[in-house]
Amino acid sequence: MKTAILVVGLSLAMIGGAAAATITNKDSNSHVLTVTEGSNQSDMVVEAGATVNFCPAGCFVTMPSGDRETLSGSENVEIINGGAVIK
Repeated sequence: MKTAILVVGLSLAMIGGAAAATITNKDSNSHVLTVTEGSNQSDMVVEAGATVNFCPAGCFVTMPSGDRETLSGSENVEIINGGAVIK
């Protein structure tokens, strides 16, 4: 069931479009982010080397390091050595 939720969450995140934030995982391991949009919270898996569009209308994200960030939906985020760099 949890896998199905992750797949649905990732699919919805990819629909976001050009106005969405983008995250690129430059690590060799996948990472799980917790994304909170409004009252909805979901886990999003970002595979090694993958780029995902998500958070089109702003959200809170718990990064792999445990840090929480607020995104407006226009940021480019890179995961490098388990940490997030927001550009």
